[in-house]
Amino acid sequence: MNEMSRRLFLKWITIVGSYFAGIFSFPFHLFGAPGKSSHDESNKKVPPPGTGVKKSRVVMVKNSAGFDSNRGINLQVVDEMLNNGMPKLTGESSPDSAWKRLFKPNDIVGIKVNALGGREIATHTEVVNAIVLGLTRVGIPEQNIIIWDRLTRELESSGYTINTSRKGVRCFGTDADYDPSPEMVGSIGSCFSSIVSSLCTALINIPVLKDHDLAGVSLSLKNFYGAIHNPNKYHDNRCDPYIADVNSHPYIKDKLRLVICDALTMQYQGGPAYKPQWALDYCGLLLSRDPVAIDRIGAKLIEDTRKEKGLPSLKEAGREPVHIASAAKRNLGISDLESIELVTG
Repeated sequence: MNEMSRRLFLKWITIVGSYFAGIFSFPFHLFGAPGKSSHDESNKKVPPPGTGVKKSRVVMVKNSAGFDSNRGINLQVVDEMLNNGMPKLTGESSPDSAWKRLFKPNDIVGIKVNALGGREIATHTEVVNAIVLGLTRVGIPEQNIIIWDRLTRELESSGYTINTSRKGVRCFGTDADYDPSPEMVGSIGSCFSSIVSSLCTALINIPVLKDHDLAGVSLSLKNFYGAIHNPNKYHDNRCDPYIADVNSHPYIKDKLRLVICDALTMQYQGGPAYKPQWALDYCGLLLSRDPVAIDRIGAKLIEDTRKEKGLPSLKEAGREPVHIASAAKRNLGISDLESIELVTG
């Protein structure tokens, strides 16, 4: 190597070394390949949460009396639906035993609702109240329960009473309270809500059974877009693989204990906003510990309804919910219908 070539080579090495040093000086937290958590050093494959060895269980409970004669929600009926579904989900003999199996008295339980679409298509407050009843019955203090979503104003517009004090059940939005440094997992780089990163030790996800104009459906996996500061960045390509990436983060994957899909109302077209011409009373709740399986069942219910109403399939409409399969590939749950046990009650 002559002197000129040697100098050029050394200059190139210096530039490349500085470049990579600059990248790793940013205050990002990096996580492993999709499907692997930095908190799990063994990186062993394990069955998805609540799935057992072979199948994931999804429980569907329906009751036409969920709505009263004035189109209000009957809390007593919703509570009965939940009390019917929880033992079927967990295999326990009673609702209280089921709640005790999933939550401990010292847990700080974050209940993630969906308030984006307004009162008509938001997570119904009565469903949340029934969940709070179940948690407090087994000894979880009210002040250890946080009802939350992205924005306080959306919670208020959907009928929630805001409470930021330490007395009683708390309810508020993240608003601007995100972690100062972004977390990187898969293809996303986002600051997470401090509610999910710091305040809560356990999560209950309560999405709504609804269509989405880009992702195909907005169910449990999509609902956690409300946990990051920049969801607007991740709507290309039908939100795939970004939805799966968000749910792969340990803040969500390791804390999620239960998913209860509010299927009292179904929005089968025109979502995520409320469009009454494409909404119907489904009068149901879906319960699972597997966010992928419950989304697979929810998407099928929407697809079946679209077919009944003479609408094209989501794939034909150009918005097949491919993020569900992506989440399964990241070991977040099971998407194969034959491997999902659907229990009705």
